[in-house]
Amino acid sequence: MTSVTELDARPVGRVLGTEDATPLSFWVAVTEGEYLQLDDVVTTSREVPGRDPVTVSGVVTSVRARHEGAQFDSDVFLISEGMLPAQVQEAAEITVTRVEPEVFVPPRPGDAVYRATGEARSAALYFDRMVRMVPLGLGRDGEPVYLNADFLDGSRGAHVSISGISGVATKTSFATWLLYSLLHSDALGAEAVNTKVLIFNVKGEDLLLLDHPNKHLDDKLRTQYQRLGLTAGPFASVTVFAPPREGDRNGTPDVACRTTGVESFYWTVAEFCQQRLLPYVFADGDDERQQYTMVVGQVAARLAREAEPKDDGAAVVDGVLLRSYGDLVDLLVERLGDEDTRGQWAGSAMGMGTVNAFIRRMINSKRDIGRLVRGDLPPRRAHGVSTEDGAQVTVVDLHNLPDRAQRFVVGVVLRTEFERKEKAGSARPLQFVVLDELNKYAPRDGTSPIKEILLDIAERGRSLGVILVGAQQTASEVERRIAANSAIRVVGRLDPAEAGRPEYGFLPSSQRQRVLMAKPGTMFVAQPELPVPLVVEFPFPAWATRPQEAGEPPTSTLRSATGQVDPFALTDEDDDIPF
Repeated sequence: MTSVTELDARPVGRVLGTEDATPLSFWVAVTEGEYLQLDDVVTTSREVPGRDPVTVSGVVTSVRARHEGAQFDSDVFLISEGMLPAQVQEAAEITVTRVEPEVFVPPRPGDAVYRATGEARSAALYFDRMVRMVPLGLGRDGEPVYLNADFLDGSRGAHVSISGISGVATKTSFATWLLYSLLHSDALGAEAVNTKVLIFNVKGEDLLLLDHPNKHLDDKLRTQYQRLGLTAGPFASVTVFAPPREGDRNGTPDVACRTTGVESFYWTVAEFCQQRLLPYVFADGDDERQQYTMVVGQVAARLAREAEPKDDGAAVVDGVLLRSYGDLVDLLVERLGDEDTRGQWAGSAMGMGTVNAFIRRMINSKRDIGRLVRGDLPPRRAHGVSTEDGAQVTVVDLHNLPDRAQRFVVGVVLRTEFERKEKAGSARPLQFVVLDELNKYAPRDGTSPIKEILLDIAERGRSLGVILVGAQQTASEVERRIAANSAIRVVGRLDPAEAGRPEYGFLPSSQRQRVLMAKPGTMFVAQPELPVPLVVEFPFPAWATRPQEAGEPPTSTLRSATGQVDPFALTDEDDDIPF
């Protein structure tokens, strides 16, 4: 580690003698004319008999100031008027991050404490041990903060959990920034070219313009990216998938902000039957607590056996030609409602009440799932979502779909991608999956097909090269095993009630208070090597986050162009809506 002689010549303070100093924390009396703020990095050293000097480094986690010599609260007035002698003294609590060599002795009262800069700062935050560093943003001292890529790509850990209230915590903005930093830094080396990213867009069309430069990109923002070793710009390789428009016979993508570079996705009736996709129609957690889920398995197996695919995507089941999801539902309602065929489809042990509950759900799903399961579109048309041979970043737009349809798409796409990685038998190339509203898809209580897939990814994905980047407003409502398997935990602004939950026990008490007023763009990032989460400010996205920010599409590919903006929308280009 860096010696104290390499630090600033003037100490910022001295180890306090009126508070206990331990090998894990101590207090510093701040020198007059100096200051320490939260998140500052400091270091000190002490002599140990028979050993080399021990350097103790840490992060400021609390700061206080008080009058020394005052006895009563009212003394502050007398002191301010010069009628009572007293001295203002500031002190800072230091949480130790590193001891080198590892001789865990407390610093001695009176020892000089220095502000850590340069190599000393890197050593205190373990940056010197990170072989592959992912830029996270800038710290409170204006210097870069890094993440160890070993805990992100599965080498020593995997998965990211991002929590914060909607609209202020900028969860998806940080997720896309983290992936941009990973792909455009040297952290993955040559492997970055083959790395794939799958993003589910569940709110608005903010993530559909990742390949467009941001018109607000200026020299100041470019400088911020340069300080982090990055070039400011959009994602270079992006494919967008969107569902077909409701009632559109041509399968036109249901997207408003871009006119090209978008593909529609759907499943044919034959694929729905043969791939046993029926369980994902019943993907609510509440569904799994109902008895009719047993009917789902029986019917799905029967459809897989009976379906005879046609060239146009339709299927013949039990002698009936099915060209739409509605046709399929009508067939099931007829067969399950007939006493002569009910046992063949649902099983002889199923009661009529259970069967009727299944029928009601199927009828209710017609409107939601109808445009996603088709047999009426041009034959042999490419329509599936896959990241295998496509662009580096694949965005699946769900924001125009109702909740049931969103669950269906997420479940089916995740299953397909995970099964593909299993068959490949290799962790490379890496596959990152970004999913917002994780508490909806993997709630703490209940089970569902989607939750089982997400659990599988959390527990086995690291070995298969599938990395989950999950975002949620409330980590306390997410399945515990998913949160426990996340090596990187990120927190933005939280609701006061949520901040008090045990799931945020990794935050020091001072940071639990600070997350209640965190500004957009400020995140608290915990990684395994550091005992204290680091506070970072990540730069404004260099890619468009809404149509009003979108610049010209990439000239090299001309894959996309922005559409017309709604004239009734708020289009003030000078607004300061964050991220």
